[in-house]
Amino acid sequence: MKQTTSMKYTYGTPIETDAVVDKGIQQGKELIRLVEGEGCFTYTLKPETVVYGLGENLRGINKRGWIYESFCADDCVHTEAKRSLYGAHNFFIVAEDKPFGVFVDYPGRISFDIGYSNIDELIIKPETMDFNLYIIEGETPLEIVKAFRQMIGTSYIPPKWAFGYQQSRWSYKTSEEVRQVAKNFKDNGIPIDTIYLDIDYMERFKDFTVDETAFPNFEAFVQEMKEMGIRLIPIIDAGVKVEEDYETYEEGLKENCFVTDGEGNVFEGAVWPGKVHFPDFLNSKTRRWFGHKYAFLLDKGIEGFWNDMNEPAIFYTPKAVEAAMANVEKHRGENIDLGTFFGIKDSFSNIMNQEAYYKDMYHDMDGVRVCHYDVHNLYGYNMTRAAGEAFKELRPNTRTLLFSRASYIGMHRYGGIWTGDNCSWWSHLLLNIKMMPSLNMCGFMYAGADVGGFSDNTTEELLTRWLQFGVFTPLLRNHTAAYTRFQEPYNFKYTERIKKWIEMRYALVPYLYSEYMKATLSNDMLFKPLAFEYNDPHCTQVEDQLLVGESIMIAPVYEQNKTGRYVYLPENMLYVNFESATNYTVEEMKKGHHYIEADLDHLPVFIRPNHMLILGEVAANVEAQDSSKLHAIGYYKDHCAYKLYEDDGITPKPKLEDSITEIYMSDINVKPEKLEKIEVYKISSCE
Repeated sequence: MKQTTSMKYTYGTPIETDAVVDKGIQQGKELIRLVEGEGCFTYTLKPETVVYGLGENLRGINKRGWIYESFCADDCVHTEAKRSLYGAHNFFIVAEDKPFGVFVDYPGRISFDIGYSNIDELIIKPETMDFNLYIIEGETPLEIVKAFRQMIGTSYIPPKWAFGYQQSRWSYKTSEEVRQVAKNFKDNGIPIDTIYLDIDYMERFKDFTVDETAFPNFEAFVQEMKEMGIRLIPIIDAGVKVEEDYETYEEGLKENCFVTDGEGNVFEGAVWPGKVHFPDFLNSKTRRWFGHKYAFLLDKGIEGFWNDMNEPAIFYTPKAVEAAMANVEKHRGENIDLGTFFGIKDSFSNIMNQEAYYKDMYHDMDGVRVCHYDVHNLYGYNMTRAAGEAFKELRPNTRTLLFSRASYIGMHRYGGIWTGDNCSWWSHLLLNIKMMPSLNMCGFMYAGADVGGFSDNTTEELLTRWLQFGVFTPLLRNHTAAYTRFQEPYNFKYTERIKKWIEMRYALVPYLYSEYMKATLSNDMLFKPLAFEYNDPHCTQVEDQLLVGESIMIAPVYEQNKTGRYVYLPENMLYVNFESATNYTVEEMKKGHHYIEADLDHLPVFIRPNHMLILGEVAANVEAQDSSKLHAIGYYKDHCAYKLYEDDGITPKPKLEDSITEIYMSDINVKPEKLEKIEVYKISSCE
């Protein structure tokens, strides 16, 4: 890594978030780069300055021109007008002649006004001046990212099977329904690794229970699915149902493991089960207690989980419902005018996720009483931390799949994320594309969106295009809501076309897994904006093409009814036009602007000079793949080499240096070991 300088500045009395693991960062005395104002920090942006980062957030890769907030929010309508999503990732890079990165380690509400109030001014405004501020100076944005990633610790590593195709829906309500889904995949020859169990697998939505009527003999059912090559992944929600004789509730109450209200009583909210208490995940004793509850399902053969509703989402509180009811009763029998009518309506429609709830919740942070509102962004992070820490004790020799909806920097060490309840909108496909580099910058490597969209009804075209991008994201999960059309691949007319792109994912697994592991273990990025690798002014303007790993650039089609798109090549590249995982054409393309044809039956991929794309075989699932059956498409001048990462896919802490096989090409007549098939294309002399 090139030379970078990291400085830490402490303001007020910060709350320890455990986001930063490197405790040896130099304490700064005089603030650099930013200008401190009254309760804020400012920086003057030059016209050419690009601002990257903020992880899971709205709009483009370049964050200039809007105001963003970090305050984890349960909101599925991700329109441009919104300012925050499910995650709070307070790291960004100001990219100019002398770039620098900023991390504001602050768990409460904070805004990043990046040219919104004033087009050429950056304003950072936390609600209180109690935080640690880190500034990293370096030669390039990528070197700053690497320094930051080293500062916050190694990202979560999932099991290798978690790179397979995953199918979900809210909800498959019975074991018979799950069996039918599995059968439909097998009957159509569609590869699959996991099927998800949403809230209906539980007994009346209670965590760490199974509805024995809907899912009888659950342990045997889990094993039955495994024998088909399918793992079941159940959901765990943050709220614990208030119910006598329910073990988790009774234990939490007895051990004082729940969040309290302003008067010191257990706080009561409501989510799917109705009234719930929220575990105090900011307390180490509670984390250990709740984390070990996952053993109930681990012992039944479950190998992965997704944590949800952990912003936390609160549908209502008994107090709020009481007030809304009183408002209705007050006007009973009256001739209600328009204003009064909407007031009554709003007393119910605006009842969800009120900030007043968060201000009436209190944590015991190992002896320190803290208002939830001030540490709101740490809640989902610490729920996932609870599970991740428990897995190290309960299953020390096995990686467990784990990802979450809400998050804060630091959670990346314990699990991945999915980008929440999106919609079946073309704009959300584009948002997914633009979000991936920002997530990687903040340490979230195992990430993806609900392919096809969660809310609203997808179309076959949108699902196909989303899959054509999703085959490159580490988490590839098709998930949708109960009130939408069924969007499993076999429910569309051209099932075979959707199937072939899922097969393409399996062909890509050796490359994607290798690049994921190398990037994770060396604090690099899997998804990069072009400008992170190319010193080319055009590249800062291109946000719908991404570098994926060291070898390839992708240019997804993300608009309805399009059969092609414009592409900018920052250098000569080899254009591989995939019609399927095993059928493709190649063409050398020169640096510059091009229009390429790409209908639903074609997937464009571009190989960089002196690099190669490694492909594996199509298989029913990841574990069924024969890792010796690899082939490479190379594009080289004199020679090229590829470092292939391979391990058992299970070991928790693999070593990078022990798991690399180097594949070296300098003569097309000599086939390197490990490759069954090799295709190399020499760079033309006309460059």
